[in-house]
Amino acid sequence: MALLVQKYGGTSVGTVERIENVAERVIRSRREGHDVVVVVSAMSGETNRLLGMARSIDPNASPREMDMLAATGEQVTIALLAIALQKRGQEARSYTGAQVRILTDAAYTKARIREIDTRRIRDDLREGRVVVVAGFQGVDAEGNITTLGRGGSDTSGVALAAALKADECQIYTDVDGVYTTDPRVVPNARRLDKVTFEEMLEMASLGSKVLQIRSVEFAGKYNVPLRVLSSFEDGPGTLITYEDNGMEEALISGIAFNRDEAQLTIKGVPDAPGVAYRILGPVADGNVEVDMIVQNVGADGTTDLTFTVHRNDYDKAMGILRKVADEVGAREVSGNARIVKVSVVGVGMRSHAGIASTMFGALAREGINIHMISTSEIKISVVVDEKYLELAVRTLHDAFGLDKAA
Repeated sequence: MALLVQKYGGTSVGTVERIENVAERVIRSRREGHDVVVVVSAMSGETNRLLGMARSIDPNASPREMDMLAATGEQVTIALLAIALQKRGQEARSYTGAQVRILTDAAYTKARIREIDTRRIRDDLREGRVVVVAGFQGVDAEGNITTLGRGGSDTSGVALAAALKADECQIYTDVDGVYTTDPRVVPNARRLDKVTFEEMLEMASLGSKVLQIRSVEFAGKYNVPLRVLSSFEDGPGTLITYEDNGMEEALISGIAFNRDEAQLTIKGVPDAPGVAYRILGPVADGNVEVDMIVQNVGADGTTDLTFTVHRNDYDKAMGILRKVADEVGAREVSGNARIVKVSVVGVGMRSHAGIASTMFGALAREGINIHMISTSEIKISVVVDEKYLELAVRTLHDAFGLDKAA
C-alpha cells in the first residue's frame, strides 16, 4: 500500500461532472489499497473571475484582501469533491490551507511555504478517510490567509507529499505526460516515460508549461517522485525522478522553446572594467529580468553587449538602455522583439560529445541563422528569428531522433 498525493488542476475540476470524475479516480486508487491525499485548484477560470471583480472595484486593491478573495475559489472545489466522495461511500474531509496549517511567510500573492503541520491529515488517513486540501494557499504566523502565486497548487501538492513522505506525488493535468516537445508543433512528438528533475527544471524554465518550476525545485530538493498524468484518460504518464544509469542512453530528452523573447544590443561601449555592471545594473534596477548575455571584444578598444529579456519588458529595457548609452559613451543601441529561444535538453550531454555540432549543423542546413548561444551542463539554447521557430523545433527533433523510443 502506498501513500499518494494527487493534485488536480483547474481544468480537471472545471465542472461538477469533472469533479465527479475526479472522485471516481480517487475511489479507484482507494480500491487499489492506497491512502490518498487530494490537492485541488479552483475551478477553471474562477480565480480570474474573482480577481477581476476586485479590480473592477479598485485596481489597486490591498494584496491581503486579494489573497482572502482568491483563496475562496479552492474552498468551493474541496467541498464539492468531498461531497462527491461521500456520496460514493468514501469517508472524506476537506481542509483549507489555513486549517491544515500550511504555514507561509507574509508575502501576499506570492508567499513561500515554511512548514506544514501534518498531524490532522495523518489522523484522518489512519481513520480511512480521503483528505482533500485546498491548493495555492496557506496562512502566515499572524493567521492571515496567503496565496502562493502562479502554479501554486502544484507547489502545494509537492510540499504536502514531501511533508507526508508520500510514495508519489501525482500531478493530473489536461495532458498525459511530458513530451519530447510540444505536439502542436511536432505532431510525432513522443511521451517520455521518465525524465530527471534536472531536465524537467530546464524544460520548465525554458518554456515548457506542463509543470510549474517551483514545484519541480521543491520535488528535487526533497526527493519527491513526481508523476504527470492525464485527468481524462488512463495511462502511465511521465515519472520525474533522479538520474539513473538507464537514462544515459538518451542523449537528448526534449526540445524546449520560448516565444516571449526580445534581444537588445549596445555597441561601441568603452572596453573597461565595470562596464557590464554600468549597463546591466540600471536594467536590473528597473525590475527587468535579463536572460542570455553575450559580450564581444572589438579591436578598437570597444565592446558590444547583447542580452535578452522577456518580450513584455522590451520597450522598458530599450528606454533604460538608450539612457545608459549616453552615460557610457556607446556608439549605438539596437533591438529585435521578434526572436525566440530554442533549446535542446538532456542529461546525456554530460557524457557525449558532438551535441552542439549536430544542433548547429542541422540548423545551418535549413538556413536558420543563430543570433546567440547559451550552454549549461545539460542544455544548449540558441536565439533565432521568430519566423524560424517551428522549422527549428521540427529540424532538431528529427536531428536527434526524438520520435523514436530509446
